[in-house]
Amino acid sequence: MKAVLLAAGLGTRLRPITQTVPKCLVPIRGRPLLDYWLEHLLGQGIVDEVRINTHYLTDQVRAHVAQSPWRDRIELVHEETLLGTGGTVLASREWLGRSAFLVAHADNLTDAHIGDLVAAHHAADA
Repeated sequence: MKAVLLAAGLGTRLRPITQTVPKCLVPIRGRPLLDYWLEHLLGQGIVDEVRINTHYLTDQVRAHVAQSPWRDRIELVHEETLLGTGGTVLASREWLGRSAFLVAHADNLTDAHIGDLVAAHHAADA
């Protein structure tokens, strides 16, 4: 299974923090928010690959992902113009293929059991 993590936004509601830090890298309890998503999705085997869209402060996101233990399973896609949620998913349709996939906003923190959600989806499909 693949996932698209939406991380391209400007983070205007988090200003002044996001004037120098992209919102997906804002630290929560000392760790960038993006790391929580990557650990949850890739580290727990929920998905095999992740695509992350970028736009604002792209170089910081690129440098952070380059240091990730999952960097070989992450694809970064820069959006010169923000496409929005649906536009990013549509632009990823070839990469996603015809299988089930997950889309999440990388600037949200959740304690939801994503693995359970995916399992329920597959059970309903069977």
